[in-house]
Amino acid sequence: MNVIKIAASLSALILASGTAAAEELLFLAEDVPAGLNYDGPAAAIPTSQTGMVNVMEPLFGYATNAPNDTGVITPDFTNFEGRLVESWQYDSETFTWTLNLRQGVQGCGGATFNADDVLYTFARGKSVSGAAPIGWFLSNVASIANFTADVFGDEALRALGDEVTKVDDYTVTIRQSEPNALFLPVLTIFGLYIFDKEEMDANATADDPWAHDYTNNVGVPSFGPYCVDSWTKDDEIALTANENYYRGAPAIKRVVMKKVPQSSNRVVVLRSGQAQLVQGLTPREFDSLRGANKISVGSVSGNDNLFVHMNFDVAPFDDPLIRRAVAHSIPTQQIIENAYFGQATDWLSHVPSGYPGYHESTTQYAYNPDGAKALLEEAGYPNGEGLDAFDEAFQLTYVSEKETILGPIVNAISTAMREIGFPVTLNPIPQTQYGDRQLVKRDLPFAVNDQEKPIGVDAGYATQLFFVSPESGGLNNMVNYRNADMDAIWARARVEPDTAARDAMLAEIQDILMRDVVWAPVVEYNTQWAYSDRVKGIQWHADNSVRFFDLSIE
Repeated sequence: MNVIKIAASLSALILASGTAAAEELLFLAEDVPAGLNYDGPAAAIPTSQTGMVNVMEPLFGYATNAPNDTGVITPDFTNFEGRLVESWQYDSETFTWTLNLRQGVQGCGGATFNADDVLYTFARGKSVSGAAPIGWFLSNVASIANFTADVFGDEALRALGDEVTKVDDYTVTIRQSEPNALFLPVLTIFGLYIFDKEEMDANATADDPWAHDYTNNVGVPSFGPYCVDSWTKDDEIALTANENYYRGAPAIKRVVMKKVPQSSNRVVVLRSGQAQLVQGLTPREFDSLRGANKISVGSVSGNDNLFVHMNFDVAPFDDPLIRRAVAHSIPTQQIIENAYFGQATDWLSHVPSGYPGYHESTTQYAYNPDGAKALLEEAGYPNGEGLDAFDEAFQLTYVSEKETILGPIVNAISTAMREIGFPVTLNPIPQTQYGDRQLVKRDLPFAVNDQEKPIGVDAGYATQLFFVSPESGGLNNMVNYRNADMDAIWARARVEPDTAARDAMLAEIQDILMRDVVWAPVVEYNTQWAYSDRVKGIQWHADNSVRFFDLSIE
């Protein structure tokens, strides 16, 4: 579809809605939600997360700071606010939280929120019935009692017990098995947003008692500021305001999130005034819009990063010499200058540099072609001789919808690696396929990833999410890494009450990860949006998803 046709179709979309311009938002992205089920494979896809956080509601959120110098509001990660929880208490002797729930909250289906919805949400998580059990994982990270890995081996342990109990219609208790500072941060994350039990039950079947199919394909009933009006996968999703939303009716009454794969087309349509908000542009395109008439660019140094991953279960990446050689083959400075136009920095760990517990690793892998060649020779492949036997493994996979952003990066990496002797070819695949193979199948041998970020703002959360073995509670260990020593250090760190001692353990973990080249970290880059200067209220959240409730159009 050419630019003129895109603009015409979007214009027709506005007119068909019948709403005033200040009440309508057209948001152009590289994709739209592939699913709204956070226990499904689509949960790894950023645009799916954007859908989830706008139609669902958490128990807790964060207060906010003043806008930064580009006008973006940022969270105050030291200050929690109740969302569906109005107030709370903690008993340090029994590790029990008492949550006093907010009354009078209405969902899109007309149901009123109460304790049954909370119990349903945790029961669904503990059922581990989804393809990607994120609800279970987050409960495990928060040390909620009985959310252990044992549930995967014993179906009898999957029923919710007294770890989450209903005191009355608006009071719930949640018991931890041990003290763990991640409890409140975890309850802000989309993978424990609360379902509307009545509507979920109404869309369940005998074969699908937890309504995974419904949330994968139709909608997700909850208590958020927006409701799913229509959803055409691979094209667009339309959301309408929940006028009964407990924090006040949204200022923007209708949001259409439209897939426009080419970032250059998103730029043209934004400049035309047809759309009010776009994401996923190239750094060059964001630069071109700074100072443009009637357009603003918001930017924040948050938790976006890019790394190369190598699967420990696929030869020859099971050889640490090969992994180190690959890490020394990545032309980081060239990528920063030519692909990010200076809007990125070296990433010196496996954890975002702004997170509590971050540690700049003592082991680093600067671009060093001669060092990479020496490591290849030590591994038995001088000048790459013999690596042709692993042609399939050296297909460098990336998300095809991000070609305009990732194309220059993967080309720089593949060119540099071929000069050293690696038989690298490029393998762009669709976002949905990439997410499924990364999060569920874990069978991508060699890939560039720029969409993984630990939404829990803590180095320990990142550790358990990405690097702890599945047997010890890891979830998105996409490279099948296992290190019993590291697992043991994390087991101690997660319950360590002394911050300095915990940080020392986390630093030791980050040194191990870099030494083992679990990932090859490349850069941290700025999170950016471009939007009409009439749009106000852009906020950065740790999942990098825009909340439309934050916004208004003047």
